[in-house]
Amino acid sequence: MRFSESLKKNNDFQNVYKNGRSYANKYLVMYVLENNKNINRLGISVSKKIGNSVVRHRFTRLVKESYRLHENIFNSGLDIVVVARKSADSVGFEEIESALLHLAKIHQILKIYFF
Repeated sequence: MRFSESLKKNNDFQNVYKNGRSYANKYLVMYVLENNKNINRLGISVSKKIGNSVVRHRFTRLVKESYRLHENIFNSGLDIVVVARKSADSVGFEEIESALLHLAKIHQILKIYFF
């Protein structure tokens, strides 16, 4: 069963940036906005400041996998945009996963709290 989709359109990203709440930590910035649907939509934004296309795509894969492994504990009906910070260019999966869950906890969008 699939719980989430991707944010693809610029208008959707701009809506989340403008109307959503944001929190940040060392590696990520997370914007969250309710979408009045039964699914979550995840968008990932990685600037060229982070690195070349290989580095940016690697970061995107790490965030998608971190979210996929834990999507069952996220609340439903959210648009989530994850933005990479410069310090995230050379970190591993564990750091990205921890940063994503940390921001989800701050946003209070987890069904269960395990920290």
